[in-house]
Amino acid sequence: MTVGDIRYHRNFRSAVVPDSRDILVYLPPGYGASTSARYPVLYLQDGQNVFDGDTAFIPGQEWQVDEAAERLIPAGRVQPLIIVAIPHAGINRIDEYTPTFDLKMHRGGSAAQYGTFLTREVKPLIDATYRTRPGRQYTALGGSSLGGLVTFYLGLRYPRIFGRLAVMSPSIWWDQRSVLADLAGYRDARRATIWLDTGTREGGITLENVRQLRDQLIGKGWRLGRNLRYYEAEGAEHSEQAWAGRVPMMLEFLFPGDAAT
Repeated sequence: MTVGDIRYHRNFRSAVVPDSRDILVYLPPGYGASTSARYPVLYLQDGQNVFDGDTAFIPGQEWQVDEAAERLIPAGRVQPLIIVAIPHAGINRIDEYTPTFDLKMHRGGSAAQYGTFLTREVKPLIDATYRTRPGRQYTALGGSSLGGLVTFYLGLRYPRIFGRLAVMSPSIWWDQRSVLADLAGYRDARRATIWLDTGTREGGITLENVRQLRDQLIGKGWRLGRNLRYYEAEGAEHSEQAWAGRVPMMLEFLFPGDAAT
């Protein structure tokens, strides 16, 4: 079940990725009351799980992003924003959300193609249809697990487009942690504002990998408390329910409202 004003772009057809999919767009309270106000945009992976438990991978387990926004925006904790949920590619999700071919997994490596889909098709659609603030400082990308991996990878690949990243429980392990090598080679002076998190019950390797990502970001010039927020959720597992519990904190960090400053 969804709450708030959510619009649907049914069967959006792409010239880049092979399958069509529904694009869901949450509009903040007050959007219809003005014809001039413009809003930042958060694009989220695994769109089936973002707003509606009926469409979620595990029925009933959703991120509750719409509920969080409907509560936090009127309270002034989060600035009004547009939230776009992009469903994954079903059986091809692993390939679409991974930047390299993993010899051990015998698959993967379509993240660059997916990035083209996002930046050349989805974002232009949203900017043309809604009153967005299209600049990088107002454009965020987010996801969890492999969705967190592809979020971070595309954040490095498109620093002129994405100025804020929500990297939740990222699957750093993919292809012998190749994304850490991508970060080591990052030379762009632009640094996105990053929310990075993990749960302490996601497994020791996962925790170690995310901590290494945090430390490597700091070594590359990110500053904790400024453009990097790192959060370890005590006792949290790798699940939709765990990510839903951290969504409010993520929104408040990436899009702070007047009452949160």
